[in-house]
Amino acid sequence: MASHRARFLALGMTAVLATGVLAACGSSGNSSASSKKPILIGASLSLTGDFSADGQAYQRGYELWASYVNSHGGILGRKVKLIIKNDNSSPTQVDTNYTDLITVDHVNLVFGPFSSLLTAPSAEVAHRYGFAFVEGAGGAPIVFSEKLPNVFDVSLPVANELDPFVDWLKSLPASQRPKTAAYPMANDPFATPQVQLAQSEMQPLGIKTVYSKIFPEEVPDYLPNADLVAHANPDAVVLGSTDVPTVASFIHGFEQQHFNPKIFIAAAGPDQGAAFTSAVGVANADGMMVPDAWYPGYPSAQSQAMVKAYVAKYGGTASDVNADVAEAYSVGQVTEQAVEGTHSFEGSKLIAYLHSGKIFTSVQGPVQFNHLGENVKAIAFIFQWQDGKFVQVLPANAKGSVKILYPKPHWAS
Repeated sequence: MASHRARFLALGMTAVLATGVLAACGSSGNSSASSKKPILIGASLSLTGDFSADGQAYQRGYELWASYVNSHGGILGRKVKLIIKNDNSSPTQVDTNYTDLITVDHVNLVFGPFSSLLTAPSAEVAHRYGFAFVEGAGGAPIVFSEKLPNVFDVSLPVANELDPFVDWLKSLPASQRPKTAAYPMANDPFATPQVQLAQSEMQPLGIKTVYSKIFPEEVPDYLPNADLVAHANPDAVVLGSTDVPTVASFIHGFEQQHFNPKIFIAAAGPDQGAAFTSAVGVANADGMMVPDAWYPGYPSAQSQAMVKAYVAKYGGTASDVNADVAEAYSVGQVTEQAVEGTHSFEGSKLIAYLHSGKIFTSVQGPVQFNHLGENVKAIAFIFQWQDGKFVQVLPANAKGSVKILYPKPHWAS
């Protein structure tokens, strides 16, 4: 969930971010596909700071992919070696990290960071260095607004995350639809676009907007916003969140106000497995919904093999594997297929190959890029917590979907 995602931090985006994905820096001295030296792959991830939970999950996804590739002979007969630097969720530090990876570490490939906030400027520097840029957590419109030819996002475009939810509302008889809705949104390139699109499509259905506000993502206390929503007493709450703490604050605020909406869907947070249930309680998770393009039970042999490998390496259960892991793993998979397909690390060749219309495979499903680098084959789902389990509920006719729990049960306390 996605996934996670990409907050707007109160930081200037003045530095550009060299986060390209598939070309070697010309001065690396290690760009030949025929070399037997390890393929160096650099990444800057948010191992600390605001995005740390997602950044750490991305690291595990990259490591799982690298382990699998190396156990199967590497890429073009060469083992891969990851070089991961911590950016502390900072656009300034991430710029420094990728510059060092390319110009000092002389990496052959670079994997994208976490969040659209860090991805957008990264793509510009990647373009300047001639790198193709495959990433998995930069699906917000700001990433594609510059129309750079080297950007390739393997995941679902952000604006379309809530499409299955809106389609479900459209399928309901008017008498069963919520009458009112609230749209609290973090000022964030991941959260805001999908909620605003959902709002624009829900209002013509006769669902009256009783609250719609964008709040600063960096505020330390979300309870005042939760109180305002509770006082509006909407039937449905569509929360533009980016993490577990934001959703947990709204849940706790709603509990204190004795407010229980019939529908509560959050852009991100409920998809974080144990991190979410430990923050809000398993019982309070019941009925919570979240969009995403992947879940641990996704019926794909590749996906199930990755989940099994994750549990074997990191422990826990399948439910502890969140979508960030799958996004990162998919970046590696598409990168590998492009390098194998071109027998090259050269950016221009890789960019042309990725734009060729070829359909790639990944643990998230098929990947095919349009002219902007968006994945037009990405699959959109809505998930819900039901009796302590994270289950797929939408699209209703999709394989694996169970009946949606509506209205949402009352809070446990």
